[in-house]
Amino acid sequence: MARQREDISLHPLPFSGEVFYALIFWGAYLLWMLAETIALIRKRSAGASMARDQGSLPLLYILIWVALGLGFSLPFLLPQAAIEWRRTWVFFLGISLMLAGIALRWYCMAVLGRYFTFDVAVHAGQSVIETGPYRYIRHPSYSGGLLTLLGFGLALGNWAAILAVIVCMAIAYAYRIRVEEAALVAALGEPYVDYMRRTWRLVPFVF
Repeated sequence: MARQREDISLHPLPFSGEVFYALIFWGAYLLWMLAETIALIRKRSAGASMARDQGSLPLLYILIWVALGLGFSLPFLLPQAAIEWRRTWVFFLGISLMLAGIALRWYCMAVLGRYFTFDVAVHAGQSVIETGPYRYIRHPSYSGGLLTLLGFGLALGNWAAILAVIVCMAIAYAYRIRVEEAALVAALGEPYVDYMRRTWRLVPFVF
């Protein structure tokens, strides 16, 4: 019995056998998946005058699923990378960041309105949006995505999982941002170039 309890204590909290943690984790995870699915259905680029995705959307899909697969598997494959310090606090911090990231993405969708699309597209008559989080950063919805993934890794309580999901999505977002900004510069011209000079990509005053 002591051996069994010791083994359970080494598992990530969502998989430790404690129903309380499992319900919270899977509730947040399913909310995330549901929010992204609804957004994907609602935010298609129908009617866009230019679509220059250059494969960035398929790359995003591939790497997000790779990131999730690694996130779920690494806590079991590399238990030595577990975050043992204040495990319960780290778990709830992770859940909080997941929810904050989801909320930030939906707020960005509301601010951009019809200009928010999942593939890279520029609509006729589109102008530079500088309200809400776009006043300081150019891609706050991606910041929200990274925040959610960081929270996902923390909730699983494993440094390797955190590193894997962040690296996967950093690669995807780096390419996506380059493609998106090139399309916006081509379509909007100097106003967007000036906007780029005054803002950060993902984190205010940092990057």
